[in-house]
Amino acid sequence: MRKTEVSSLVVKLEVDVDIKASAGKFHHMFAGRPHHVSKASPGNIRSCDLHEGEWGKVDGEAKVAKERIEAVEPEKNLITFRVIEGDLLKEYKSFVITIQATPKQEGPGSTVHWHVEYEKIDERVAHPETFIEFCVQVSKEIDEHLLNED
Repeated sequence: MRKTEVSSLVVKLEVDVDIKASAGKFHHMFAGRPHHVSKASPGNIRSCDLHEGEWGKVDGEAKVAKERIEAVEPEKNLITFRVIEGDLLKEYKSFVITIQATPKQEGPGSTVHWHVEYEKIDERVAHPETFIEFCVQVSKEIDEHLLNED
């Protein structure tokens, strides 16, 4: 995990996860079939509901987050979400998650890059390391799910 502090309150966390599935399939799970993410990682994600628009289009203690898709770049296997409601906004003024899957240069599989940029409400708020751990776990579970689909 890499942490870059832009200021005392604005921080970027990044982590890479190696997976066996293709970059395109992993990206499509979030961009085109996000409602399947809860099937792939039921212990971590209970559901994913579409409130408006179309799938894949821009426009312990259970935690709830409502996210808006801000960008989808299929040619880069990249998707960006902004948290607009929920538990995270009790501690963070903003919380943006970018996921990009890149094919490995050598051999099969991909690397999933998670980039989380957030602004803490104040200095006492902890960095969301457990969220990054959650991202790693979800990546591995989605990878397993995608491999079992084939």
